[in-house]
Amino acid sequence: MRGLMQESPLVVTTILDHAARFHGEQVVVSVGVEERSVETSTWRQVAERARLCALALRRLGVRPGDRVATLAFNTVRHLESWYAIMGLGAVCHTLNPRLFEADLEYIINHAQDSVILADTTFAGLVEALLPRCPSVKHVIFLTDERHMPKRSKLREPLCYEELLEQGSANLAGFQWAQLDENQACGLCYTSGTTGLPKGVLYSHRANFLHALIVALPDALDLRSASSLLAVVPMFHANSWGLAFAAPMVGARLVLPGPYLDGDSVFRLMEEQRVTHTAGVPTVWLGLIDHMERRQLRLGCLKMLAVGGAACPRRIIDFFEGQGVEVRQMWGMTELCPIGSLGGIKGSLAHLGAEQRVQLKLKQGRPHVFIDYRIVDDEGQEQPWDGTAFGDLQASWLVRGPTVISRYYNSDAAGADAAGWFSTGDVATIDPAGHMQITDRSKDVIKSGGEWISSIEIENIAVGHPEVAEAAVIAMPDERWGERPLLVVAAKEGKSPTRDSILGFLEGKVARWWMPDDVVFVKEIPHTATGKISKLTLRKQLAGHKPPRSRL
Repeated sequence: MRGLMQESPLVVTTILDHAARFHGEQVVVSVGVEERSVETSTWRQVAERARLCALALRRLGVRPGDRVATLAFNTVRHLESWYAIMGLGAVCHTLNPRLFEADLEYIINHAQDSVILADTTFAGLVEALLPRCPSVKHVIFLTDERHMPKRSKLREPLCYEELLEQGSANLAGFQWAQLDENQACGLCYTSGTTGLPKGVLYSHRANFLHALIVALPDALDLRSASSLLAVVPMFHANSWGLAFAAPMVGARLVLPGPYLDGDSVFRLMEEQRVTHTAGVPTVWLGLIDHMERRQLRLGCLKMLAVGGAACPRRIIDFFEGQGVEVRQMWGMTELCPIGSLGGIKGSLAHLGAEQRVQLKLKQGRPHVFIDYRIVDDEGQEQPWDGTAFGDLQASWLVRGPTVISRYYNSDAAGADAAGWFSTGDVATIDPAGHMQITDRSKDVIKSGGEWISSIEIENIAVGHPEVAEAAVIAMPDERWGERPLLVVAAKEGKSPTRDSILGFLEGKVARWWMPDDVVFVKEIPHTATGKISKLTLRKQLAGHKPPRSRL
């Protein structure tokens, strides 16, 4: 017997319509790309302009199922274009400008993008790519006529604001496309660190359900009174669902444009009275450095979420010392992307301060749409005892609505026959269900038959007062197979020594985990998604000869 409730599809434009109707006065703040001016809009205006953008795209020939790319920072125009594309039944394909040109060329051609909406910042990049991307018929710059590139080599580039103005007379009769909730609406590509980039095709239903998770009290705890600074880029892993979660609850949304240095982030937080934010550790470490140098304090921030890489203890200690709750969340592009939440369970609220910090250093526990387990090399499930290592696999018990089943335009399945998706992470799970990633499978250090967690060593090393960033990689060793090498980038004006770093680690990690050597570099390389590029470090330090093992 079926239930007798209305079967309304879960489509993302419903979220924007709700925000416009019931939170229409709520402010959306955007920092401009060209002049760095702060522009103020509202959810009502965003919804109206998204419709105007949809009308423009329809006039250009965009139809349901077409892939429309964006190459832009976090701005209100970028946000409007997201909803416009998805509301037409087309697929919003976010391009990561930090990727190499060759990767972007491959991705655009693989997706067969028909239109690119880009910030003027990337005019040169678009000009370089377009001759190699024959599927692209139109380029729209997300700007007004005054800021259009004056000497563009592109043939008839279009101006976003002019296109919107041309459709204003027809707005009254416009309706969003009638869509099935399982229809595709978003496309993100993995960074391609282990081969060619792979496409993850999101459905309306998946993004809608994922937005509900992001707003939950144990996730970002968003509400209509929240002021959310979206530090995580909209071109990175589906913006962690922030572009959907904020309007879902009617929150104030603050979009920082390209300005993510410590000074810019701090000023924006204070000026816009930001209460909630989310981003990768690199941004928060830069903010800490800025605040420490100037002895600053945050006045309004309540919640800071960390994802994309393991959260160093330094971030937790610093911000919670200012009364800000820090929550770590883990996820992947293939999971929409959030897979676990860092809010401490009510049953563990009695824990002391140090025990709570140790829990926060883990990657959290699954939300209701995710189940996970760890397995050994033979595929046997490992116990939840907090010590057994295994490959982390993620799925929902019934065809997880936020977990990939297959990569876009690929014959290879993303999950196995039972629905389990292999994340490529090595992890432990404790008896309370908290998962802790100890390494990526390709980065794990196996010394004398035992595993060493590079992430744990890195997080402790970053706590050294003169260390800005740290990475640990495996180096071949005749006796032990592999041994850890610690790579350190010092804080500006500081000159830590090998002995001071190793002395700082003494007693904090097992003796056999101690790195055999410390290498100092001016800057640690990162991938296009902001993660430490250990592949690059291994290539750079392939000939390094450490002293004899400390064991």
